[in-house]
Amino acid sequence: MNENLFMHYRLPGGSRAELHHLFQWHIPEYFNLCSDTVERQAKLHPERLALIEPERRRVTYAELANSASRLSSALQARGFDTGMIVAVWGEPGLELALAHLAVYRLGAILLPLSTLFGKDAVRYRLEHAGARIILVARQILEERESWIEDIVEHRYVLEDVLEWIEATLPQPAHPTRADDPALLIYTSGTTGKPKGALLAHRTLLGHLPGFYLYSNDPAWEAVYWSPAEWAWVGGLFDVVLPAWFYGFTVLAYRGRTFDPEYALWLIEQYGVTHSFLFPTALKILRATGKKPERHRLKSIHSGGEVLGAEMEAWSREVFGLPINEFYGQTEANLLIGNSFVRDPIKPGSMGPAYPGHRVVLMREDGSFAGVGEPGEIALALPDPVAFLGYWNNVEATQEKIKDGWLRTGDLAVRDEDGYFWYMSRADDVINTAGYRLGPHEIESAIMQDEAVSMAAVVGAPDAVRGEKIVAFICLKGSYDERSQDDLENIAHRLRMLVRETVGHHAYPREIIFADDLPLTPTGKLMRTKLKELAEGKGKIY
Repeated sequence: MNENLFMHYRLPGGSRAELHHLFQWHIPEYFNLCSDTVERQAKLHPERLALIEPERRRVTYAELANSASRLSSALQARGFDTGMIVAVWGEPGLELALAHLAVYRLGAILLPLSTLFGKDAVRYRLEHAGARIILVARQILEERESWIEDIVEHRYVLEDVLEWIEATLPQPAHPTRADDPALLIYTSGTTGKPKGALLAHRTLLGHLPGFYLYSNDPAWEAVYWSPAEWAWVGGLFDVVLPAWFYGFTVLAYRGRTFDPEYALWLIEQYGVTHSFLFPTALKILRATGKKPERHRLKSIHSGGEVLGAEMEAWSREVFGLPINEFYGQTEANLLIGNSFVRDPIKPGSMGPAYPGHRVVLMREDGSFAGVGEPGEIALALPDPVAFLGYWNNVEATQEKIKDGWLRTGDLAVRDEDGYFWYMSRADDVINTAGYRLGPHEIESAIMQDEAVSMAAVVGAPDAVRGEKIVAFICLKGSYDERSQDDLENIAHRLRMLVRETVGHHAYPREIIFADDLPLTPTGKLMRTKLKELAEGKGKIY
């Protein structure tokens, strides 16, 4: 138990510049994502609410910690062990919370899966990670029952697992070192299959300065809610885990689709004070033209896409406060961001670097870019927020980390006040509705169709999603020889194929048929050219 950590990461008052000068990392030798969050708060504030499930139940820190301890012991008694990869698949709620906490407490490595994933996405992650055990929600298991048993050997239903708690006594937690691995989250790239980013227990500590600042110095009664899944760093490390570190309340609800009216109802009904809303959710809310009749919001924070001055103005009008935009990625999150109670917001800017992180912009030759000059965002190492490396991929890890710097692959410029302004990805990851997708997975799914000879996927600007997925398809034989009905049927078939194999979030919104695709002299796809073509040219279905 690390008693001094809590006060160390309650940042003092002052400007961002003063905090940068004063702040120092405190990383203990031992740290655990369960013992040093929920269990610590259970000892200090046992009756404080840790979790609320809307219209269902409320759980105190004492109840959550006790159940997590018992479940951890039950898992251990059934062969779950330290260092083992355990896949977890479910919707935000008590069952998923306990699964996470029990696995962390045990010292095992948790592999979170998105509810949007299809067969191929799940198979690849489980096989690549070597995961033989999955804790899965009953509804998800029933929906995928036809194929999931062929992918993973040991399947446990989350709702049934909770029954083990009653018959199990709590046991001491496994003492994990701060650098021990805790999570394996797969992140999409453009040149190959998704890479498994291995995150340590201390990763949470690396998020705390940014979390505290974009939360605008949160008070004890803070209630956090986000529609983000708990399968990504956004849901876990931007909301749930840091909220539990500080002893705040987490409202656990997501829904299969984002319902703006229900979101406003949640904010009003449960007194939400802090909400992480991805840009697409903000755009959907704005499109309704509605505003809450009353609210307690102290902070709205967002990331993953430039919001711009119009969105800031809308938030001020509807909620009475600007949006604290921030920047990060799975491998190194919450590096840059705003805090309007500390520093002025510049609409369109991601903000300055958060305390504790040395962030620079690099030219291609590794030298530092000057003020107003584009460069790749890079993080100086060591830094507690940085990942441990890519699972079973030394080459990719060495490409990501060079000469003591973590290279993000994102381009930005910095102004004279130290504010960063996002430009673009250095690669071709598609950022759609808050999800980062590599084209490879989608292209591989499309290529399974016997009518397709070649496929290429790019992102194109979209007013709601940020980017929409556009697929260029070469058929076996000229598409001009096919009827319009035939092409429409093929397009529908390809969309369904991607939905079923990769996920509901990944299917192409537009499909463009072509006789050939632009290639470089070495045979590589010219994705820049395809992005230009995606803006309205060609036959779209």
